[in-house]
Amino acid sequence: MYFANRIEAGQQLAAEMLKYRNRKCAVIALSDGAVVVGAQIASVLRCPLTLLLIEPIQVPGEPEPVAVINQDGIFTYNHMYSTGQLEEFNMEYHNLIEEKKTEKLHDIHQLLGNKGLIRKDLLRERNIILVSDGMSSGFSLEAAVDYLKTVKIGRTIVATPLASVAAVDRMHILTDEIHCLSVIESYIGTNHYYQDNALPSHQTIVKTIESIVSHWH
Repeated sequence: MYFANRIEAGQQLAAEMLKYRNRKCAVIALSDGAVVVGAQIASVLRCPLTLLLIEPIQVPGEPEPVAVINQDGIFTYNHMYSTGQLEEFNMEYHNLIEEKKTEKLHDIHQLLGNKGLIRKDLLRERNIILVSDGMSSGFSLEAAVDYLKTVKIGRTIVATPLASVAAVDRMHILTDEIHCLSVIESYIGTNHYYQDNALPSHQTIVKTIESIVSHWH
């Protein structure tokens, strides 16, 4: 399935989720592109929209990240790798991984400045809708679920226009409800599935989040 742009994809997802309109929900976007999708959902469901910034950590010779770190410094290993593989990476690349943690957390804080784009008080006791603009592996879901472990929430819902088969498998394990418009066997890359794949600047994304968060303050 192809979409004109991320706005259209978000509108289609929102139409699937009308049962949550005016219920206690919150949208967590998992990337800048997901903010564009998630803004459509939050607008229709009338709920807050936030952004959880996640940065991947890679080691030489491995195509998939071995871990990610989020803006709170929470570190999540990629369980697509076996426990033995992760232990091996941690032994062989321990110093590199620690350097990458510091570097990636610095990058996130540079993007955010002094402004957090996610607030736990806007998430507590709400149904959480985790939004992506396309999931090649579903690894970002693990990082989001780790973040939410310290917050008392209702249901965990995932909403994405596109996902690989492997990503859908993770959704079934990690979430209570799935909204995925298209499952793709040979996932090429998220931008490929949007005719117009241009994104607003990160500054514009931040302003979108801030305006919605201030409304819910």
